[in-house]
Amino acid sequence: MNIRVSATGELQCGDRTYRCSLGRSGIRIDKREGDGATPAGRFPLRRVLYRPDRLPAPATRLPLAALAPDDGWCDDPADPQYNRPVRLPYAARHEDMWRADALYDVVVVIGHNDAPVVAGMGSAVFMHLARADYRPTEGCVALARQDLLDILTDAGPDTLLEIGIDVR
Repeated sequence: MNIRVSATGELQCGDRTYRCSLGRSGIRIDKREGDGATPAGRFPLRRVLYRPDRLPAPATRLPLAALAPDDGWCDDPADPQYNRPVRLPYAARHEDMWRADALYDVVVVIGHNDAPVVAGMGSAVFMHLARADYRPTEGCVALARQDLLDILTDAGPDTLLEIGIDVR
């Protein structure tokens, strides 16, 4: 199964279409750390992370892991753990995965810049929950909670996320 994301903020999964948020800088082929763009391309879905204090384990065929308060993700290109999960506290720049808001209650790790990791080519690119107003992300794909949970029921190790190119 392939999931397709258009530059207009529509995600197509099978015969269903969902609204999604993309990076504040749109979709770019030449994704770089901190540019606010969602990377263009075809990416595998690596695994699902979720907040066990806020919802039960999502139904999916993808590998699944519960988040913990000391989970982080390194986004410092100068650090050897760049674009990898880390345990907090962590000295280098990182994202806290255990957020006060709900954005990371369900997180799908997208296989962008991870095989191999190249410093500066973008980190922490996820599918996660959207804000109520669907405001742009820092480079991720964000969906309503129920929409993401619905998509995950059909997703498995063979699923590819295809992110289109904005040709405006």
